[in-house]
Amino acid sequence: MKAIRVHNVGGPEVLTWEDVPDPVPGEGQALVRLEAAGVNFIDAYFRTGLYKGPALPFILGQEAAGTVAALGPGVTEVAVGDRVAYTGIHGSYAQLAAVPAARLVKLPDGVSAREGAAAMLQGMTAHYLTLTTFPLKNGDACLIHAAAGGMGQLLCQIARMRGARVFGTTSSEEKARIAREAGADEVILYTEQDFAAEVKRLTGGRGVQVVYDGVGHDTFEKSLDSLAPRGTMVSYGQASGKVPPIDITILNTKGSLYLSRPSLTHHIATREDLQWRASDILGWIAEGKLRLSIGLELPMAEAAEAHRALEGRRTTGKVILIP
Repeated sequence: MKAIRVHNVGGPEVLTWEDVPDPVPGEGQALVRLEAAGVNFIDAYFRTGLYKGPALPFILGQEAAGTVAALGPGVTEVAVGDRVAYTGIHGSYAQLAAVPAARLVKLPDGVSAREGAAAMLQGMTAHYLTLTTFPLKNGDACLIHAAAGGMGQLLCQIARMRGARVFGTTSSEEKARIAREAGADEVILYTEQDFAAEVKRLTGGRGVQVVYDGVGHDTFEKSLDSLAPRGTMVSYGQASGKVPPIDITILNTKGSLYLSRPSLTHHIATREDLQWRASDILGWIAEGKLRLSIGLELPMAEAAEAHRALEGRRTTGKVILIP
């Protein structure tokens, strides 16, 4: 088979499309013939060495969907021919992958492999952020950064489903339009306005109950300033770089704030949680309650260009690769 491998960590140029041996499913594994793979910022973190990945050389990617082609011993969760998706398992930038069967979820009728690959990581992240980390309820106000991105659009939609008032930040009028279509009530162009001041103005000086911030370094401090007293700052990503160390007394001085730095891994650690979150997200897509936005689709051999577009903030919606 062919796959995208990393021989040395670095920029997008280290991604090479090359022949590698076909994987063989072991005990409890299923061999999946991949039809689409999701591209996420975490892939760039592993590519650059910001996060420690498998031993070099390794196949990049953690999210994909396809069809079960073979089973290893002891598999009961899926059968050959099942349409499945997964996230959190290294090696998805490839034509085939051997995946623990317990980490696979079946795609419902009406949800394509492209949609499955686009929905798993960002969809379940949006699910735990809005239903578990800070469970939004009717009447809450939330601030969502990068509201026109794949993650941001899902957060906007689910926040509206939960009855919240949604504030979003974007960098352009075109991205603002996309955020509004996803459910943002108010969109702030952070390139032109101080988003914290604007949030306070639009809320009559109160601020929002929660900020969902996947940007990190560039937005963290002003995100704290956007919160109402006893509000919750959820820092779930670092697209612009790591958040610097902070003196936690700032949480007191800014209003007895709460701070969380969660990850999807801990929210789908059991098969029960995985099934719950995935069935909600995939079910909402199948029912038309949740709309996926695939902003860029490229052949897998062009993974480097996909990374350049994602890191350069030239994308709206999800980025996927087709083997």
